[in-house]
Amino acid sequence: MPPDGEDDPPKPRPDAPPTSRLGRLARLGALAPRALPIAAEALRRKIGGQPRDADEAREARERLRENAKKTADAMLKTLGEMKGLPLKLGQMASYIDGLAPPGYEEKFQATLKKLQAKAPPLSPEAARRVVTDDLGAPEDVFAQWEAQPFAAASIGQVHRAVTRGGDRVAVKVQYPGIDKAIENDLKSLSMLETMIAPVGRRYQSKETLDEVKAVFLAEIDYGLEAENVDLFRAIHEGDDAIVIPRVFHSLSTKRVLTLELVGGVDHATFAANAPQADRDAAGETLARFMFRALYKHGVLYADPHPGNYRFLGGGRVAFLDFGCVKRLSPEVTEGMKAIVVALQDGDRDRFLYLCVDVLGYDPTDAEPWQLYTEYTQMILTPLTTDARFKYTREFAREAVRYLVRHGRAIVLKPNMTLPNLPKPIRMPTEMTFVNRLQWGFASVLAGLGAEANWRRVIEPWARGPFVPLSS
Repeated sequence: MPPDGEDDPPKPRPDAPPTSRLGRLARLGALAPRALPIAAEALRRKIGGQPRDADEAREARERLRENAKKTADAMLKTLGEMKGLPLKLGQMASYIDGLAPPGYEEKFQATLKKLQAKAPPLSPEAARRVVTDDLGAPEDVFAQWEAQPFAAASIGQVHRAVTRGGDRVAVKVQYPGIDKAIENDLKSLSMLETMIAPVGRRYQSKETLDEVKAVFLAEIDYGLEAENVDLFRAIHEGDDAIVIPRVFHSLSTKRVLTLELVGGVDHATFAANAPQADRDAAGETLARFMFRALYKHGVLYADPHPGNYRFLGGGRVAFLDFGCVKRLSPEVTEGMKAIVVALQDGDRDRFLYLCVDVLGYDPTDAEPWQLYTEYTQMILTPLTTDARFKYTREFAREAVRYLVRHGRAIVLKPNMTLPNLPKPIRMPTEMTFVNRLQWGFASVLAGLGAEANWRRVIEPWARGPFVPLSS
């Protein structure tokens, strides 16, 4: 017999994420007063303010450090409870170096790292209801079921279980109502895009938003994620260092995904304790996982955050989350590869041609043209240099800040009352999540301090043929 009330309509719970658009906007708006002092101080530093004596400057720094910690704590609570897209943004801020306010990265990231692997879960009863609706009561479907989740993330939480056949599994259960919450988050983004039109339309804001919507809405469907898991298992078959858990399809639905349970340690533990040789080997495994799929098949793993990996010793790495995957067109895939090969070969004329043809940079807009081409060369340095390259926090932060710093100088020219808007870049919208991969991948490897000849690792696929995969 199901517990009392099992057949009753679900009632709102205090731990449930808000799902209405206004409710979610209100929760985010409440964070603004905490963030403003940090933003104001950053602006004062950039534009220059009244000089302070040593004591005043020291007191200001201490206040802002404390404010940064309180702001991160508030973000941890609010974003963790909201789930969905706000939680994804919080996770990005926790690991992509360069997104947190300069000078306060450690305070922010030390707190927000808690969102990477274990965001605040919902009640065991909420997960039980979802499993019961989709598969049947957990105690009937599984030989063993742990009611308390051992991990929680942006759209679901994970429970340990044992199948009737004796397999130990991880069961991802989607938060009730998270599909509606994400749809409302995306509607709010659409509203923002409408507000900045027609300026935003010059910069393909609608097309970019449509790309973001398509990828995140697909992530809600665990049936699609199960297909992605099978796809990546096929792509990396024979590479024993890449461990991808198998799917139990008979125990999976659109809202429940049952996977083989894997062990290992998290990114932070491995980075702190593993010898350099193991961290280097794991970094090469991560590179093979990313670039074999991307350059050979045009399959982009678009969510490279540390909570998605478990390190199994030596160079063996298990990959856990396949919700955010994007298939790129052959044209875009071949174009990205051609840019890398041109830089590897030192063919500057070819590289500049491809910056126009593939990335949509405008050579008639002199300052942005110089910025974007130099930035592209800089961010691809590890993949184009035939020597060992060590990923560092400084490089990962510069991968984000270089574009912001120099772009600000172009837009906010001295003695101008209005911003100077560069000509639009006609970059393929498919590249939206490639940028996320570049920043996230650099930060993950920087956390490991991984060193290798990355060019040699990715060269077989950068110079090899594109191999289409069946749908």
